[in-house]
Amino acid sequence: MRRTSLASSRTRYACGLSALTTDEPDMEAFARAIATEAAAIDAGFALLFFSQSLIEAGALSRALANHAPTLEYAGCSTAGEITPEGLEDGHVLAVLLPSPAFAAASVMVDNLSSSGMDRITGEVDALRRQLRARLGYDPAKDMFALCFIDGLSYAEEAVSSAIHWGLDGIPLIGGSAGDDLKFETTRLIANGRVTSDSAIIVLISTEIPFHVFKTDNFVPTEEKLVVTASDPDHRIVREFNATNAAEEYSAAVGILPRTLTPLSFASHPVVVKVGGEYYCRSIQKMHEDGSLSFFCAIDDGVVLSIAQPKDMVESTRAALRDVEERLGGIDMILGFDCVLRRLDARNRQVFRDISELYRVNNVIGFGTYGEQYRSMHLNQTFTGIAFGDRQAAE
Repeated sequence: MRRTSLASSRTRYACGLSALTTDEPDMEAFARAIATEAAAIDAGFALLFFSQSLIEAGALSRALANHAPTLEYAGCSTAGEITPEGLEDGHVLAVLLPSPAFAAASVMVDNLSSSGMDRITGEVDALRRQLRARLGYDPAKDMFALCFIDGLSYAEEAVSSAIHWGLDGIPLIGGSAGDDLKFETTRLIANGRVTSDSAIIVLISTEIPFHVFKTDNFVPTEEKLVVTASDPDHRIVREFNATNAAEEYSAAVGILPRTLTPLSFASHPVVVKVGGEYYCRSIQKMHEDGSLSFFCAIDDGVVLSIAQPKDMVESTRAALRDVEERLGGIDMILGFDCVLRRLDARNRQVFRDISELYRVNNVIGFGTYGEQYRSMHLNQTFTGIAFGDRQAAE
């Protein structure tokens, strides 16, 4: 069922999940709508994704305290949203999990820049025990984990690896919080707290069949860039192949250094080979001295390949078709979509096609500064968890 007004719309899915969206900054009204819907479907947990261009995180947190004080929640700021109507900007999205079908527990890990990885793995262990005690049994085979990480923390690789280690085979998926491409401050929110330099881990058990997947749209070429001077702590590359980074990259992709923009980096990604597979290492921006900031970890000696993009619409459609076959039908998908895919889609004039593909496949989620998939932190990738029909579980 869907309300026609875009200012505050509601969509319910067969698996029991309910999505509410708004493009109005009145968080008191939106929190009231969340409280009403949570009561209607007996929701015990909500995921919240929001544009900081529309609202301030504290306003959403305060409104939820006023109108839905018992509802547990976790979420983050975005670089665009995926609503039931497709790709959007300047929205707030709430995804409500009904208690009869989903059990969830979350933890916020603060001070990522100074956190030991053992501490994060310990938090995951404690979270598993908490959910197991709540349910009265170990639901490991019916569990998945979500994580939301400050996309400006420079810590995603270590955090993802530490979470994965503590999950002991439970699939992990998630996205790095964004700030609408301002690259200033991202926000994470959970149960009354608003923070940066932190990560949220949500452990979820469900009776609904699900499948975790990823898709990208690039293939490596023979053109290589070797990092010969870098600042790993800040993910900055100063030189490729002993030459100024921007100049060498520009020469490799065939454009002038002075014309480099986020669109250039989205359209001409670089990839690294790990364990036989290629993963994107996307460039965030160029500095005045010609050095390049990356969205992913980088270090001296890393060998990058210039990648050749494939048709984004067809590769995404093929991935969704594969998921549909595995599940025997898709009810809805919670997706984490790199903001660079969104930029590239606009640049190649397929933005509407991708948006429509997400709409017809019931994809909801947000635009990220990086994606988490099992133990990996990725870029220029769509990671998702697809839910099948409730009847398939019965």
